[in-house]
Amino acid sequence: MRPFAFAAALFLALLPAAAHSASRAEVEKQFQRWIAGDLSAEAKQNGISDKTIAGAFKGVSLNWDLPDLVPPGSTPPPSQDQSQAEFSSPGAYFSEKRLQGLAATGRSLAAQHRTTLERIEATYGVPGEVIIAIWGRESGFGRAKLPHSAIEVLATKAFMSTRKEMFRSELIAALHMIEGGDITASKMMGSWAGALGQPQFLPSSYLKYAVDFDRDGHRDIWNSVPDSLASIANYLAREGWQKGRDWGFEVSIPDSVSCAQEGPDLARPISSWGSAGISRVSGRGFPEPDLRADGMMLVPAGRHGPQFIVTPNFYVLKQYNNSDLYALFIGNLADRIAYGSGAFQAPWGDVGRMKRSDVLAMQKALVAQGYDVGKVDGLAGYKTRRSIGDWQAKNGLAATCFPSASLKDRLK
Repeated sequence: MRPFAFAAALFLALLPAAAHSASRAEVEKQFQRWIAGDLSAEAKQNGISDKTIAGAFKGVSLNWDLPDLVPPGSTPPPSQDQSQAEFSSPGAYFSEKRLQGLAATGRSLAAQHRTTLERIEATYGVPGEVIIAIWGRESGFGRAKLPHSAIEVLATKAFMSTRKEMFRSELIAALHMIEGGDITASKMMGSWAGALGQPQFLPSSYLKYAVDFDRDGHRDIWNSVPDSLASIANYLAREGWQKGRDWGFEVSIPDSVSCAQEGPDLARPISSWGSAGISRVSGRGFPEPDLRADGMMLVPAGRHGPQFIVTPNFYVLKQYNNSDLYALFIGNLADRIAYGSGAFQAPWGDVGRMKRSDVLAMQKALVAQGYDVGKVDGLAGYKTRRSIGDWQAKNGLAATCFPSASLKDRLK
């Protein structure tokens, strides 16, 4: 994770050697005073005992190798122009070698844990292949190393990161876990972002969704496979997973159907999409129960990549990780595990490697013309994509529903 700590490392490297050492030492002192004062006061107000606080922070110091650190006295680094996966090459997200490996292991583990998965599906209504896919994507089926003390990570980021308030809230949640006897501080290991265990839950998610499925008296998402898998299922169920429905279908959208109709707020019965000429690329019809239920168009790369009709379950997957590409990855991997299917049939095209700053400029131009692009943040979400498609159609262009260099020049 050292490359991600560029901002903090640069700040320290620019100081003279003596000042560097003194500055770091002073920041460490400020950190300890913050724990003893401000943080401990808030923890106590939230029902955390002195014993838990003392035990949790014994020997804890700042982890200077973490990303996005803003040491006291320094200013946050300016936002960097960056090429995001959604704007450059979404196909890179779907490494065929990786997906094939995860699917092969996932099928083996699905068979190994079949009885447990059947019990979980009967309890929560979430298919086993979806649970296994998330397990594989998040922690390599529980095999990924979790090298960091979660308390150290959360405390460091709560003290001096670009998202201090969020990590402060998660740190208090972690203390509740210790206070409640779920785990000790020394055993609470996680990622560099503070995500815990095999499902990679943040502490607040652990408190809300983790379950003791093996009934040993502990919600153990580090060592218990039944607890880990059931906790993933409980998360999805609590977020609205619809039993008996798929996540979505790769489709072909004819040119006569505007790509600017995507989004969860433009849901239509799947039979209506079919009547408009949208068909599954597999050649099979849509499942009978889905025909009467709502589906939504999804074109994550506009006309330049695979196209989908997704169900509300797709957006439940996005609750786990708020990314269209993540939810598509999970859906595709789950299909591979369950049905032995392969990659999406349509290729991911070259979408121009747009920088986030370019997309931001396009969003501002669209907003100035009265379009709703969603959050103006340089990320090409569905409202930005469909606004681009609408603008293209109104200006006599073929609607691609995706930002491009040629559009950047025209949208000013």
